[in-house]
Amino acid sequence: MKKNIIGLVAAVLCISMLYGCNPEQGVPRDTEPAKTQQGASHPTRAERFGLSYLPEAGLNPYECTQIVNRPVISALYQGLFIVTSQYRAEPVLCKTYMVSPNLMEYRFQLEPATFSDGTALHAEDVVASLQAAKGSPVYGDRLRHVTSIHAESSTEVVLTLDTPHENLPVLLDIPVVKAGEVKEKMPIGTGPYAIGEDEGSPALVRRSNWWSEYTPAVNFDKILLSAGATPSDLRDHFEFGTTDLVCADPGSPSYVKYRCDYELWDCATGIMLYLGCNNSGSSPFANGEVRAALTHGVDRKALVEVYGGFAQAACLPAAPETDYYDSTLAASFGYDAEAFSQALHNAGLYETSARLLVCNDNPTRVQAAQSIAKQLTDSGLTVEVMALPWEDYLGALKVGNFDFYLGEVRLSPNFDLSPFFQENGALGYGGMANAEHYGLCLKALENSGNYYNLHSAVMEDGQLCPLVFRTYAVYATRGVATGLLPGLDNVFHTANSRQLTQAKMEWPQEETIPTVGTDATEDPEELEDPEEPEVTEETEAVEIPDESQDFEDPEEP
Repeated sequence: MKKNIIGLVAAVLCISMLYGCNPEQGVPRDTEPAKTQQGASHPTRAERFGLSYLPEAGLNPYECTQIVNRPVISALYQGLFIVTSQYRAEPVLCKTYMVSPNLMEYRFQLEPATFSDGTALHAEDVVASLQAAKGSPVYGDRLRHVTSIHAESSTEVVLTLDTPHENLPVLLDIPVVKAGEVKEKMPIGTGPYAIGEDEGSPALVRRSNWWSEYTPAVNFDKILLSAGATPSDLRDHFEFGTTDLVCADPGSPSYVKYRCDYELWDCATGIMLYLGCNNSGSSPFANGEVRAALTHGVDRKALVEVYGGFAQAACLPAAPETDYYDSTLAASFGYDAEAFSQALHNAGLYETSARLLVCNDNPTRVQAAQSIAKQLTDSGLTVEVMALPWEDYLGALKVGNFDFYLGEVRLSPNFDLSPFFQENGALGYGGMANAEHYGLCLKALENSGNYYNLHSAVMEDGQLCPLVFRTYAVYATRGVATGLLPGLDNVFHTANSRQLTQAKMEWPQEETIPTVGTDATEDPEELEDPEEPEVTEETEAVEIPDESQDFEDPEEP
């Protein structure tokens, strides 16, 4: 959603990031009359465009965890697909793709793209890039179900999975770099810009040999790069016209106020704030009725206010703008303080106490925990907030020393909940592992129509209670990026793109040998016995793809 706001609180540094915005909103939201900071004059827009960046964080798309560098990364690199703010995949470097009937093998044909040094994109580059993304700080465990990645030819990449997956492309917006540069601080990419200089200063230079026919959202000969070290540096660069676009996290503890005139898109991230319950011991949430009613005890609109409007209330464990989110189902799990109070009475737990665990590294999250505690206390459950340092917080989760906790996790773009419910899953605290729910996770991956059943079961059990999905912000100088529709991990996404249906091809059917003599009008021809092939070492050697891949755990809450 695009907004015009003046003096909005925004943060510019964050550890994990994804972007998106609501593409259905193409015009600014009306606010107070625009004001421009005194002394902040911008050169003519045709003259130049500028971005801030943190040089020490680098531009490696798998390792860079500073949100301010993501616009630069978006200009340099492209993936097989891009994911929109509605979590839909659109093909970019993927020309066409096919999926096997059992949904466990995908074959991707590449566009005739080139890197900024003029060399052709090859399948080996895609393979190396996807391998580098696995377990990385940015992309984590999103490829957990991918067991093999290999190049079938110079233009075809094959991925195999350990479970049927209906929509693998939504996970493949991972930037592609040259195979030999996946660990470089500034690897070469296929995007519309390349790393260069402007009068001795670092800059992005528009590629004259860019392979794509689409005009990028920001189209200048050069984009000047201004190094910054603090949030105040980045704010000053923007307010005084040195730079023209900044990404920020309004929910971060490192925030600054932007006091100038700007256009603003608030952007989807996939970051879910949720409550996790301990279903054992003396916890009130060991009682199934109380646990299932917890969702009714929290006013999510109040939490949206805590995050300054940069959050979306969610009663299901998927972002509300996705196709997976059923609004009718969500409505049955909304705020109803009386229903929560009644559940406490029914269980004989009215006016009992509970400890809410939260990590104290983010004051806004602690404030959210305090808001939740007050709401539940008002409904009859006395809640004490336990704000602990990260190591203590994580330790308490691992040993189950809590009644319930406030967690935050960045979910993959398909909202796979496997880490919560899989045995020994990375997020299965408080006895959350559940074979039935994990089976529903796999069924949802196989057919998105099954997300309804998964979400119903999760919410009725109540051990995982989603609250809001946080959003980030993209601030831009007024008028410089009129066609901007930021995607989840690409700030410069626009409507100039192909749809997924345009790239999907039918899997070739296996050839069948017709039965001899089935035509009664003709006599079957006599067939000679075929010669037995000579068995040699070469014909016996069949290459078995290596399916033993290691995956790191996703982000901890």
